[in-house]
Amino acid sequence: MAMDALTDLLDGPRARGAFMLRAMLDPPWSLRIEDEAPLCLTAVVKGTAWVVPDDGDALRLGPGDIAITRGPDHYTVADDRATPPQMVIHPGNRCTTLYGEPLAEKMALGVRSWGNSADGETVMLIGTYHMRGEITQRLLAALPPLLVLPADAWDNALVAFLGQEIVKDDPGQEAVLDRLLDLLLISSLRAWFNRPGANAPGWFKAHGDPVVGPALQLLHDDMAHPWTVASLAAKTGVSRAALAQRFGKLVGEPPMSYLTGLRLAQAADMLRETDSTLEAVARKVGYSNAFALSTAFKRVRGLSPQEYRERATA
Repeated sequence: MAMDALTDLLDGPRARGAFMLRAMLDPPWSLRIEDEAPLCLTAVVKGTAWVVPDDGDALRLGPGDIAITRGPDHYTVADDRATPPQMVIHPGNRCTTLYGEPLAEKMALGVRSWGNSADGETVMLIGTYHMRGEITQRLLAALPPLLVLPADAWDNALVAFLGQEIVKDDPGQEAVLDRLLDLLLISSLRAWFNRPGANAPGWFKAHGDPVVGPALQLLHDDMAHPWTVASLAAKTGVSRAALAQRFGKLVGEPPMSYLTGLRLAQAADMLRETDSTLEAVARKVGYSNAFALSTAFKRVRGLSPQEYRERATA
């Protein structure tokens, strides 16, 4: 089965012991989020909430709305834009007052439930990916720091199902919640990318083009193939010049530049997430040997694959 660019991109989320919480809050409340997690999904079940980035416009969430925030930027979630922060969420999901006093036990309301009221006016389901290896760099790079999917933009029963499962403490529940979070994130992002007016990447907008769309699918389906502009043009039934011009206009960069970025992003994910040798990584993504991959990797990313792997591990 051929792989389109969006399928390739959304194949990345792999939650492993993700932080999952049902927050139940009565106003006034305000959470300062400084956990620097790579990605967090917040679904409002009841009431309203404001997401206030340090840079950018504040966005209001209502029942059924989903907000996806990309780290490591800090932001505030509150009942009102004017409510000053009362609590701080630190790395590792440690919650304190502004003065550092722990709040985890004080505000515990049952299994994966937390807040200042068991009958909170606002109820939110929160899922946080802790480790960058759980979310590919290609996906993170394709997303804005904050996006909101309105409730009327899709028809999906996953939020309600997650709300039922998040408070259970059955055997294997962590694995169930991890997979539900992955599925909800993928479904949300697919709906967001498909919305009219969404600030989607150029390659996504080009996916429906009769020439560039098939070219993108070929590249994602087999990035290790020794593609050239000429061979790609032959496969799509146009001239080399026509493909290069159309691809550059719609995607924003030449075909081979796009392919290089795709290969190096995949290589970076493999270096960070697996213990594969550099030679194996090189051949998997389309380079003849480790030296060729190292040369391209250092030219584009400014450090060698080994240095990148060591930093990612640290």
